[in-house]
Amino acid sequence: MRRVIFNQKGGVGKSTITCNLAAIGAHQGKRTLVVDLDPQGNSTRYLLGAGADALDASLADFFDQTLNFRLNPKPLDEFVVESPFPGLYVMPSHPELEELQGKLESRYKIFKLREALDELADEFDAIYIDTPPALNFYTRSAMIAADACLIPFDCDDFSRRALYALLDNVAEIRADHNDALEIEGIVVNQFQPRASLPKKVVQELIDEGLPIIEPYLSASVKIKESHEKAQPMIHLDPKHKLTGQYVDLHDTLARKYGT
Repeated sequence: MRRVIFNQKGGVGKSTITCNLAAIGAHQGKRTLVVDLDPQGNSTRYLLGAGADALDASLADFFDQTLNFRLNPKPLDEFVVESPFPGLYVMPSHPELEELQGKLESRYKIFKLREALDELADEFDAIYIDTPPALNFYTRSAMIAADACLIPFDCDDFSRRALYALLDNVAEIRADHNDALEIEGIVVNQFQPRASLPKKVVQELIDEGLPIIEPYLSASVKIKESHEKAQPMIHLDPKHKLTGQYVDLHDTLARKYGT
């Protein structure tokens, strides 16, 4: 199963959700890969910590290789890095992804990620693709390569307005490039159950028939500690309330889709 985590609005928790779901899958015994397409590299830093500064190869090298017809290209496994957490691997980001984007788009390399993940499919039980906060070459590549799209949503009016355009964008990718792509669901993040506005906004989305997934993820300062220590919640604090919500979310998706 390949999941892309996408929202073109920044700050909604894409990298946090990507890494915590992936870490739980790996913790449960699934061989899991995180593909970090965001030039900011938050998922790479979250999962590799200081090791992110000493990488021999990254997704920038992979995409650069697609622009140059080499007689002996690097095999794909050279772009996959083992994390400190058993069963969890990363195709790391690099700031040079930003510089490569125009060349990749002009040379129509939009299907190269899908081809690469097809080649790696037998090596992993689950693949999570983190994306930049924009509809660009990398997010389109991710949606073309994925089976399903998870949409983080942080319960404010700006996010709600952006959500409708995002759903249209996913539908367009599905119609033009990947008819197997489905919206797996909307993940409610930074939820504050005692505040009236988040409850109202989420309920209105449910009433509109949008695929809101439960449980909702609570707002917690613990997640900042998780980022700082480069330890997903299942490793930092397995008994924390938010960890339990992530586990429940992971297991809900696994039951629904058998992954």
